[in-house]
Amino acid sequence: MRNWRAKTAAIAAVSALALVSACGSDSGDSDGNGSNGNSGSGDTAGDGGSLEGTITGAGASFPDPLFQEWIAEYTQNVEPGVTINYQSVGSGAGVEQFIGQSVQFGSSEEYLDEEALAEAEGARDCAAVQFPVVFGAVVIAFNDEALDGLVLDAETIAKIYDREITNYNDPAIADLNPDLDLPDQEILPVHRSDSSGTTFVFSNYLDEEVPSWSSSYGASKELEWADGTLGGDGNQGVAQGIAQNPGALGYVNQSYALEAGLSVAHVVNADGEAIAPTLEATSAASEEAEVPDDFQFTIDGIGGQGYPIAGTNWIFTYTCGYDEATTEILKSFWTWALESERADELANELGYAPLGEELTGRVLAEVEKTNSEG
Repeated sequence: MRNWRAKTAAIAAVSALALVSACGSDSGDSDGNGSNGNSGSGDTAGDGGSLEGTITGAGASFPDPLFQEWIAEYTQNVEPGVTINYQSVGSGAGVEQFIGQSVQFGSSEEYLDEEALAEAEGARDCAAVQFPVVFGAVVIAFNDEALDGLVLDAETIAKIYDREITNYNDPAIADLNPDLDLPDQEILPVHRSDSSGTTFVFSNYLDEEVPSWSSSYGASKELEWADGTLGGDGNQGVAQGIAQNPGALGYVNQSYALEAGLSVAHVVNADGEAIAPTLEATSAASEEAEVPDDFQFTIDGIGGQGYPIAGTNWIFTYTCGYDEATTEILKSFWTWALESERADELANELGYAPLGEELTGRVLAEVEKTNSEG
């Protein structure tokens, strides 16, 4: 089965003070009936349909560059009375903060499974809502310009991270790159050290494609990595680890590789095509996606002209417990991010692929479930 997802959201930088302030306003009893502690600060919508208030979210670093642009555009040019704070803390921490109700929304590259949904419902006494907002590529990046366009497949990537392949001139890499003069250079694999949705996307790809990886590592936001690898905190930390170490190789969201000026690999997909991680290749993969009604899916077995290591970003909200201002801001912002041509332009500029028209319609209906139980 061929799956794929792509589209994500925008968000402003968050300070510890802003988080404390937003969370503090959430824990109050705004209507005298005792809410579940996640109502936002600020008043309800003002005259002329303008909104006022603050919301805070936390989670994946994968979409953070896009979230920052989306938030800036929305708060400056769409709803200037709104403040949106986003903490790029990693998917695992974002899910914890969402279930712990210290933020109004969470973000992750791994959907909430049935166990996590039950935990969220138990914490708040109402159901969680989850919906995809953007697709993006996870690239294999290097700090050596001579390696730009190096062809790798799932087997070689798995063996590099398992330390079976330790040099760029290994015969397995040479077989994939017969026209390239490979350096006699030790490979230093760099990985995420935090609980990471990017790690889930990367490891899920290898789990689906390489039996030895599946039996030794599997697919998860956190893995027990082989000795001789280097950890980095967030996509930023991995990109920095690649840039600062000779021979380094790592997996990051495409926008981080672009920002850091890193070279990237072409990865062999399910049809045997070596595909560069371009926006077009990410979009091609997303068009093969089969998205169920519950939006719980992974992107597997991508062929054609699709890039095979791709991920989705999900946003999490609740069906109850928000005050009116927070509800309106959450629904307004994510609706704008999904519908606006400007939001799509910003996504494309950073290498993210927006949702297709049919999927967008389905997701907008899900967004409307936010605080639907009051």
